Amino acid sequence: MNEEAQFKLVKDTLLNSLWHMRTLQVVRGLGLLDWAIGAGFVRNAVWDQLHGFDTMTPLADVDVLFFDRADPSPKREAEIETTLVSAFPHRPWSVRNQARMHLRNSDRPYSSTTDAISFWLETPTCVAARLDSDENITVIAPHGLSDLVGMMGKPTARGREKFDQYLARMHSKNWPLTWPKVSVEGLE
Repeated sequence: MNEEAQFKLVKDTLLNSLWHMRTLQVVRGLGLLDWAIGAGFVRNAVWDQLHGFDTMTPLADVDVLFFDRADPSPKREAEIETTLVSAFPHRPWSVRNQARMHLRNSDRPYSSTTDAISFWLETPTCVAARLDSDENITVIAPHGLSDLVGMMGKPTARGREKFDQYLARMHSKNWPLTWPKVSVEGLE
């Protein structure tokens, strides 16, 4: 599948899910700077689709990302989470300003949400989506979508540098248990 078809698959998967679209609409309504919803929000939806699942695999959290250097305080993140919980109390919201996450991850400062995502440890998780005012989805995938669509878990360059952390994540997530067609480098 070529790159254009991969992006279309991801966009169509999200567009055809009322749950995902409503979640994107609610976050869009907050007016956050350089925002997206990433990680399992996109990955799980695509893998559920590729496995032909009729029901959505539950998410550990809905990773709302934004980039705002002007207010990198955890208090601001908590305020946003409170707003989101009020709108949809049964979604497991997790809001993080990527302008400060480099400190937690021992990385150089990030320049944007896309830059921050590029430092995540495994390629099929390094994906996010945002919704514009015309209901068009933008997919952010700094490492491309071939591993996501190919159902392959691989470490990013940063994941190779932190290979022990990558392996610990892969063991704890155990994706092939949920999605049998998924293979994960390091778990063979």
